[in-house]
Amino acid sequence: MKRILLIVGILGFAVVGCTNGAPNNNTATNTNNKATNISAENLSTPNRKLQTVGIALGDLGNPFYNAVQKGAEIEAQKIGGNIRVNAVSSAFDLNQQSNQIENFTAANTDLIILSAVDKKGVKPVIDQARLAGRVVIAVDSAVDADVDAMISSNNTQAGEVACQYIADRLKGQGNVVILNGTPMDSINQRVSGCKNLLSKYPDIKIISDQNAEGTRDGGLRVMSDLLTTFPKIDAVFATNDQSGVGADLAARQARRKEFFIVGVDGSPDATKAMEDKDGVFVATAAQNPAAMAQKAVEIGNDLIQGKKPSDSEILIPVKLVTKDNLSTYEDW
Repeated sequence: MKRILLIVGILGFAVVGCTNGAPNNNTATNTNNKATNISAENLSTPNRKLQTVGIALGDLGNPFYNAVQKGAEIEAQKIGGNIRVNAVSSAFDLNQQSNQIENFTAANTDLIILSAVDKKGVKPVIDQARLAGRVVIAVDSAVDADVDAMISSNNTQAGEVACQYIADRLKGQGNVVILNGTPMDSINQRVSGCKNLLSKYPDIKIISDQNAEGTRDGGLRVMSDLLTTFPKIDAVFATNDQSGVGADLAARQARRKEFFIVGVDGSPDATKAMEDKDGVFVATAAQNPAAMAQKAVEIGNDLIQGKKPSDSEILIPVKLVTKDNLSTYEDW
């Protein structure tokens, strides 16, 4: 009997030992998961230093995005410490931009700055980056995802001031064409601002609203078709300067000068077109892309060191540049 009781006791101890071991293993697994899914806020400490910046942009063939890159590099040099800045171009392709952000995340990039080509489509990779402890800041265009900061021009204001200039110059009457662009949040806001402004003028008609793809070639192609279709156009609102410059070239080729073009950006190409007396590009709502990028790097550096910005959403006002005040405007 004693031998039987001894055996039962040993078996019972073994069973209890196995039961207690399972929760310990589960606890270790959960701890590992928490360590992997750590937030950028938890990783931010006063002792950390910004070492790497990854910038995912729409198209580095566009001077606007070149200015964003330069602005980030200027601020990185100002901070010091040999910060590496790597800017990549997606050609406005969501899959490519998503892959680029994933690569930045995998490479342990401290700060990721992006100008989203699709505000909804980039959410999964933004979420992944922040869970991995990266600081993510959106510039130029808003995203439907939680980011550490959002810095952009006041794009609604850009559309408003550009189209107020159109309405004033037309004295409230005429046919207007909108050269739309890639359906990014910034472009949508510009168009919305313009249309809301022009709705106050019942005698101004928007006779066309087409996607010129935000490029010079797109502006040239779409405007050439419009000049064939419409015998009378009074003004053109180009949602960015590149498409406006393309439209200006189309006007030259068609020898049409009865209308004028107003763009958005304040780019060197636009100011050059405005200097030409034979051109019809007359004004642009100027942004400051370099300043946006500099602010993004500054805030990113602060966040990494545990300093939260007083406002995570920053809108930078635009300035209307016309042929009349062009001489005082400093472009990018």
